[in-house]
Amino acid sequence: MGKQYETVIGLEVHVELATKTKIFCGCSTEFGGAPNTHTCPVCTGMPGSLPVLNKQVLAYAVAVGLATGCNITQYCKFDRKNYFYPDNPQNYQISQLYLPICRDGKVEIETEDGKKLIGIHEIHMEEDAGKLVHDEWTDCSLVDYNRSGVPLIEIVSEPDMRSAEEVIAYLEKLRMLVQYLGASDCKMQEGSMRADVNLSVREVGATEYGTRTEMKNLNSFSAITRAIAGERARQIDLIEAGEKVVQETRRWDDNVGKSYAMRSKEDAQDYRYFPDPDLVPIVVTDEFLADIKARQPEFREEKIARYKEEFDIPDYDIDIITGSKHMADIFEETVALGAQPKKVSNWLMVETLRLLKENNMDPEDIRFSPENLAKLIKLTDEKAINSTVAKEVFEEMFKNDIDPEKYVEDKGLKTVSDEGALRKTVEEVIANNPQSVEDYRNGKEKAIGFLVGQTMKAMKGKADPGMVNRLLKELL
Repeated sequence: MGKQYETVIGLEVHVELATKTKIFCGCSTEFGGAPNTHTCPVCTGMPGSLPVLNKQVLAYAVAVGLATGCNITQYCKFDRKNYFYPDNPQNYQISQLYLPICRDGKVEIETEDGKKLIGIHEIHMEEDAGKLVHDEWTDCSLVDYNRSGVPLIEIVSEPDMRSAEEVIAYLEKLRMLVQYLGASDCKMQEGSMRADVNLSVREVGATEYGTRTEMKNLNSFSAITRAIAGERARQIDLIEAGEKVVQETRRWDDNVGKSYAMRSKEDAQDYRYFPDPDLVPIVVTDEFLADIKARQPEFREEKIARYKEEFDIPDYDIDIITGSKHMADIFEETVALGAQPKKVSNWLMVETLRLLKENNMDPEDIRFSPENLAKLIKLTDEKAINSTVAKEVFEEMFKNDIDPEKYVEDKGLKTVSDEGALRKTVEEVIANNPQSVEDYRNGKEKAIGFLVGQTMKAMKGKADPGMVNRLLKELL
């Protein structure tokens, strides 16, 4: 029997905050934009330019800290982390080493063995660097400073995770908390949430940690899962062969399924950290703290409990709807406008999820308003439109948030419930289909379905099927 190994994992998660402007200047943080158009002397590191902290960054950092059970450092400072790299315009990054804004927190995750607490060592505020673009044609690198100075918080966990499943559960929990706070959209594919994985292995039962490596460049949950499996296997192979694991930073290449050494691991002293002389210390007052506490939203767990009390909808629906703050808001606001909870939930669970999947969209990207969803449900409740028409209207609403009442009116989609007009059409259908009429009279129940279909076709789908059925039976 070979040795059994345990994986020990800690994460550093960078979250790009959802502020309109950068951390130390008034430039836009919008994703995209022509290179170097969202820049100014401060975020391009011009000599003599002075940074000024964006108060909203502090508010978001404190809100995330409170949501993750951290102690808030009421007297905190910014430090300079010095290193030379082309995308780092000042040749230092403004970050926090000595007095980070949040410390000693924890989040609870669900694992196969039940609930588990993952410790949060600290959360600090910092600025993002620019972006290097490598031009294959001219064989040179260009720098885009649009991202330089975009506000980040870095959430550093304790080495409390033992598997890829726990890592994903922790990331999903963080993403949920941050999205509920509105502090970031946490889209990994756009880089607004990035995770570096610190991993080591040790024999089961050992108390000392093994030598850890840090893996960068992980931009999806599936890449993280593969990288953890790959790095665990690599370290175990080294140990089994009697070699040492080197403490270093590695880059994961998801296409090849391997990691490569980038650089040996630096210590804090290599960065020559010192307090930033251009920024005053931050004093978080008790009032500021109390104000942010009062503004914390109802988080998912509380929402789930309340939905179970208030709304008669299945637990599965509650789980999916509360999985996105945006979707939960749409649900609650539509119900508040008088729509029946089960009907609202049905539209979200069936048609909305189908269209999101088809268009490769996140629930956060839903564009239709609660007002319009409520109107659509009202139209179907009043039988002003039938279910086929309702689906067609909903697809249009999903795409362009159209007003369903106006759309139904303009396109002439209202259900014809005028019995006289309908009776006339039914009579014509009966006259034109003697064979089906004969079949029905001979006891073939199915034949009526064909006649209903023919009537709906003649009415261009705008009849109430129940009424058509009733009239057919009556006239036959």
